[in-house]
Amino acid sequence: MSREGKAMCPFLGGSAVAMASQIAEGYTLLSAVQLKRLSDSEMDQLQFELEKLLRDLRGQVLPADDVAGNQLKNRKISRVTNALQQLQVARQQRARGRL
Repeated sequence: MSREGKAMCPFLGGSAVAMASQIAEGYTLLSAVQLKRLSDSEMDQLQFELEKLLRDLRGQVLPADDVAGNQLKNRKISRVTNALQQLQVARQQRARGRL
């Protein structure tokens, strides 16, 4: 609880959209501690936003000679994919009662 008595947002950045964006940009890494704080519905929101961001990234068409742009795009895709994998593992552990 914050000082005003309101519940704090479990998402870094204030929303699932902002957290997904921060993960893609490399500002934050998704950890088991962060996932432990999320409810099932919040995990659903984050997964939805990460999947949407991943579709958008894969849909970007860059020129083949833009090496730096392609590397940046691939790094973002890698970060989002890894976050989705961590989210899936956390869901499995939660279902088994480990998280």
